[in-house]
Amino acid sequence: MAAPDRTERMTPISPEGPIAMFDSGVGGLTVLHELLVSLPAEDYLYLGDTAHFPYGDRSDDELQEFSLQIAEHLLEQGAKLLVVACNSASAAALETLEQRLERLAPEVSVIGVLRPAAQLAVVATHNGRIGLLATPATVANGGYKRAIGAADPHVHLESVACPDLAPIIQSGFPFDQGVIDTVRRYCAPLRAAAVDTVILGSTHYPLCAPILQRMLGRGVTLVSAGAGVARSVERALAAGGLLNPRTGLEGTYRFQCTRDPESFREVGTRFLQMPLGRVERIDLSWASTYERPQLRARP
Repeated sequence: MAAPDRTERMTPISPEGPIAMFDSGVGGLTVLHELLVSLPAEDYLYLGDTAHFPYGDRSDDELQEFSLQIAEHLLEQGAKLLVVACNSASAAALETLEQRLERLAPEVSVIGVLRPAAQLAVVATHNGRIGLLATPATVANGGYKRAIGAADPHVHLESVACPDLAPIIQSGFPFDQGVIDTVRRYCAPLRAAAVDTVILGSTHYPLCAPILQRMLGRGVTLVSAGAGVARSVERALAAGGLLNPRTGLEGTYRFQCTRDPESFREVGTRFLQMPLGRVERIDLSWASTYERPQLRARP
């Protein structure tokens, strides 16, 4: 099978184009939910890279490679803005994506989830002690520590790596006692550190927010990136004159994944709390089999 021809010009950017976003699985649908509520007139394209799930135990090099492949695919779909709806990919690849898009499509903004969540957490904390529950890759990268330090250098961040929590959530419901015990174990260091705010450093984690709140206590504020990302997206589109001009109508949303559309639709419906409809399976394997051709910059 020949590699797709990726040398032709991409679709010109347009206010009617979709906001494109990706994650390793269905977790980023919690971010999409916030966007659908905040910017209902926009069209959305969501890609779940389920063939490479989970991202949480991948190296930075792998995450950068996956993210670049996906970004190029989404640009070819006419994306007017790119949301990296994955904490591990945001930590490892956001800067690389920004550099690539500055060359290929400088009018397309790239928004990750780390900075919006960090800023919300700094605003929320009263005692200056913030907890982080995240994948091993996100914790090891140190992106949240840098983002918190940039927002307020006097805030202490207590990080806990949760290697199996996202896969447990991705596998479906209901949660059993084993899940409860796992969550309790991850929360114990945060309780000992007396944090008053906890960042849910994976877009999967909001699905177990009730369990986390019980383990951490009523006085602890849980912060996820969705609301902050929605505000960042709206500001970026407005600044670029790219808000969809339709009024009084809801936009569309469509889904792609890299493995097993039926499983993606089943679990994803629980995450999005809305019907997903058709899920298209796409194949990005050419990128690891062939030398990737260079894309031309947008005119």
